[in-house]
Amino acid sequence: FFVVLVVLILFSCAFSIHANTLSSTESLTISRNLTIVSPGKIFELGFFKPSTRPRWYLGIWYKKIPERTYVWVANRNTPLSNSVGTLKISDGNLVILDHSNIPIWSTNTKGDVRSPIVAELLDTGNLVIRYFNNNSQEFLWQSFDFPTDTLLPEMKLGWDRKTGLNRFLRSYKSSNDPTSGSFSYKLETGVYSEFFMLAKNSPVYRTGPWNGIQFIGMPEMRKSDYVIYNFTENNEEVSFTFLMTSQNTYSRLKLSDKGEFERFTWIPTSSQWSLSWSSPKDQCDVYDLCGPYSYCDINTSPICHCIQGFEPKFPEWKLIDAAGGCVRRTPLNCGKDRFLPLKQMKLPDTKTVIVDRKIGMKDCKKRCLT
Repeated sequence: FFVVLVVLILFSCAFSIHANTLSSTESLTISRNLTIVSPGKIFELGFFKPSTRPRWYLGIWYKKIPERTYVWVANRNTPLSNSVGTLKISDGNLVILDHSNIPIWSTNTKGDVRSPIVAELLDTGNLVIRYFNNNSQEFLWQSFDFPTDTLLPEMKLGWDRKTGLNRFLRSYKSSNDPTSGSFSYKLETGVYSEFFMLAKNSPVYRTGPWNGIQFIGMPEMRKSDYVIYNFTENNEEVSFTFLMTSQNTYSRLKLSDKGEFERFTWIPTSSQWSLSWSSPKDQCDVYDLCGPYSYCDINTSPICHCIQGFEPKFPEWKLIDAAGGCVRRTPLNCGKDRFLPLKQMKLPDTKTVIVDRKIGMKDCKKRCLT
């Protein structure tokens, strides 16, 4: 009995890494199917093959959820072509080596290689590199700075003004192919910062600016019982994140390969992800659908209309192509013309506007008329 017990203990130590850290003397390989698990067993890191094609990736997924859901992929554009691959620490970096021991992905940090480092998977889903003797939040590198297609709680999208880092989402090429796809979701900074969804670098949707509670074009973001949205804009950063009020509730934001920004929440009773909301919501959310000086109403046919005092630029506007927009019926008369309030509108794109926050409505009207 004693001999068998010793053998079982040694066997267990040799073939499992259940701690949440990877040291410079350890490695993960595809063949041994080893993983790293976060302290609360919420997330797991390891190699995976998402389809029948011989392509292997290093990724992070939910440990407790039976439906394998990937939230981050390291080598999304440089997959391993066979079942031979290794993750290890080398020269102060996490690297993935192929069958020829050639690096195909690296964290590219510039820390002190003389000091021992460890890679650690946190319960937030963040994979970090830190010095071995430092348990603080000062990381040499973190996966949260390099999102794939998913935004997790406490993860930020937007700009780090100190380093110039821009964190944004990029969709999968297809549902089971993590290669960078056509759609990206980026925070554009200006007078009023807002998110743009781009298809091959052309805008197809925008959220409208933040009003202190939500992005004005996303009423579905209103505060709920289990999620808090946060937008920060100061000298150090311009970023968006969200927090969960319950640690037992799993929720994520995802940019799909079809160009939809979606919120999913895990429902334990039905053992499936529930789609809470998605954007764009309808055809009126399409960027610049109706052109200048127009508005879109999804409840009418046609959906594009000229605002008061304007008419279609082209006679066939309503029947063929609305992108030409509208033009003034009469020339602008600054002495007699007045301002017309428009309700329930998404504020226009503010990339080229001038804003003076010190003046009120009356002075603003006066300045516009000049």
